[in-house]
Amino acid sequence: MHDVIVVGGGPAGMMAAITAAENGNKVLIIEKMSIFGKKLLITGKGRCNITSSLYMNEFIKNTPGNGKFLYSAFQNYTNTDIIEFLKRQGLEIKEERGNRIFPVTDKSIDVLNCFLNRMKELKIEYMLNTKVDEILVEDDKILGIRIGKEAIKTNKVILATGGKSYPLTGSTGDGYEMAKKLGHKIVQIKPSLVPLEIYEKEECKKLQGLSLRNVGIKINDINRKKVIYEDFGEMIFTHFGISGPIILSGSAHLVKYKDIDYLLKDKNITISIDLKPALTEEQLDERILRDFKEFKNKQFKHSLDKLLPQKMIPLIIELSKIDENKRVNEITKEERKVLINLLKNFTITIKGFRPVEEAIITCGGVDTKEINPKTMESKLVKGLYFAGEIIDVDAYTGGFNLQIAYSTGYTAGR
Repeated sequence: MHDVIVVGGGPAGMMAAITAAENGNKVLIIEKMSIFGKKLLITGKGRCNITSSLYMNEFIKNTPGNGKFLYSAFQNYTNTDIIEFLKRQGLEIKEERGNRIFPVTDKSIDVLNCFLNRMKELKIEYMLNTKVDEILVEDDKILGIRIGKEAIKTNKVILATGGKSYPLTGSTGDGYEMAKKLGHKIVQIKPSLVPLEIYEKEECKKLQGLSLRNVGIKINDINRKKVIYEDFGEMIFTHFGISGPIILSGSAHLVKYKDIDYLLKDKNITISIDLKPALTEEQLDERILRDFKEFKNKQFKHSLDKLLPQKMIPLIIELSKIDENKRVNEITKEERKVLINLLKNFTITIKGFRPVEEAIITCGGVDTKEINPKTMESKLVKGLYFAGEIIDVDAYTGGFNLQIAYSTGYTAGR
């Protein structure tokens, strides 16, 4: 008999197994894919954004989905703890802009190997390519698990099966079904940290592949005259709409916004992009006048090279309705005003979210009200614990979601 069985071999499951084994338990970890940590391997574009260097109280602020629930877990296992763990396993780390922590090697496989090596040192038993069919319970107490016709006894199960994003990595929502069968409420599953589709398909096609750096965005509710989210950083235009770090973080707010589905349908949600956030309208006007002076005999279409990325110029000219062949010294103050407004408020209308399969993480999951935040144990079933993305918690990009995995995994394992 095993003291603890962990279902799911992602970062939360591996951390839970390691912690339980370090506390003297006989542990079995079961993963339905052919390898552990498949999703970990693709995080941070294959480089693995391990965590953030911010103080732990800042992590709660960066977790719009039930951040306060994680207070104890974040105290139990901090960003310093995961960094120390990796260093003990021989991996050096580095910090990049935005407080992001990466392995010095820039390879997520090296992070995964630290977990695998520690599991090997602790002689943790494991089963790969194995799907758990049922968690066995009697009188609201864990008895074990069932795989096909075989029952494996235990009185403690940690469910760390992940969410529903990136199903090819094994996150197909199985854990939600298991938890539901045991009486747990599942908060509606939605995509979070996900690219957004827009209504302006033609504009989109013209800008496809264009990456914008150091821009400001505001996601607006036109109906309620309210700014839902604002940010500064990097974004990219795609064949369906927009993506990139600031868009993904914006989506995490948008998905939780009241009546969002109706508002999107009625074209009430817009995103305005400030292409020149460092300049006020007056400063931008001066800048444009300087460029016009330099190109005084040129046509309007040849005067914006210093101001905008090449790919954007034809669309800005088209939207400004200024004759592209007009000489710049003939452009009126009113026309300049229109141009400035376009550069400071380039506005598009959000149509909706890309599918949950394309999301980095899942919003929704096992209701936090039914989990003890100090231990991650179910309040309904004795001996059942939860860790990672299966829980209804989600954060922004920047290493916060992985830290949630380690912290909840550690807490459950302990």
